[in-house]
Amino acid sequence: MTPRFDTFEPFVKALELRAHGLDRPFVVAPDGRCAAGKTMLAAALAQVTDAAVIEGDDFYTGGVGLRTEPPAALVGACIDWRQQRIVLEALRAGRQASWHAFDWEAFDGELCAELTVRAPRPIVILEGIYSARPELADLIDLSVLVRADESVRGSRLLAREGVIGPWDRQWHFAEEYYFEFIRPPMSFHMAASDMPL
Repeated sequence: MTPRFDTFEPFVKALELRAHGLDRPFVVAPDGRCAAGKTMLAAALAQVTDAAVIEGDDFYTGGVGLRTEPPAALVGACIDWRQQRIVLEALRAGRQASWHAFDWEAFDGELCAELTVRAPRPIVILEGIYSARPELADLIDLSVLVRADESVRGSRLLAREGVIGPWDRQWHFAEEYYFEFIRPPMSFHMAASDMPL
């Protein structure tokens, strides 16, 4: 059964216990639906563990328009997991990693001109939707399903996006598919639910 955590301190202790004694960085993947709290959890973990955080949204490759593929195909198209592999492999080997992030401000399909750089740290956090996808499983030491009450998640989404339109909904359908058929809740090492940070 997947251990569930609703408070931050025991969660951190469980993480540090699992990471203890490794001779390479310990990689954590907080995954979950949009606005579930993945980014907040990663930031809080980084603050208390001095972890290196990799934002999954940097690797977005889904384009800026509506797509016609079914949800299963959108799961594969949303995030460049191959580039994430390169980054994780470098950090796990003790090397610096760098990449050009998707430019969310311009939102024109282009990448930022400036490189994002991360140095290896004892704990590396790859946060974001699809961070615990099977294609990265051999590089992930701890997969964490981050969940929030649907009303809380909905409020966060509206506050962040302003309006939920067709572009957003296509990715919501892909998330639903992913968590039902590819990474169901019981397949995660841990779950973190509405954790006060």
